[in-house]
Amino acid sequence: MRREPHLKLADVLHELDMSRAAFYRMRARGKSPKCIKLPNGQLRFRRADFDKWLDNLEEDRTC
Repeated sequence: MRREPHLKLADVLHELDMSRAAFYRMRARGKSPKCIKLPNGQLRFRRADFDKWLDNLEEDRTC
């Protein structure tokens, strides 16, 4: 059985072009993608959850 790929925080920050500090502020407000916190404190993100979160940010109107 193949496991779903997980992204590291650095991968997510790179894709969002966002600083670590900005991400943690967003996370504190409950606006970040769903993640898994490992026993060592590191975060992992399921690709499917991240993509779904990103899709939900899309607005109907043009920016």
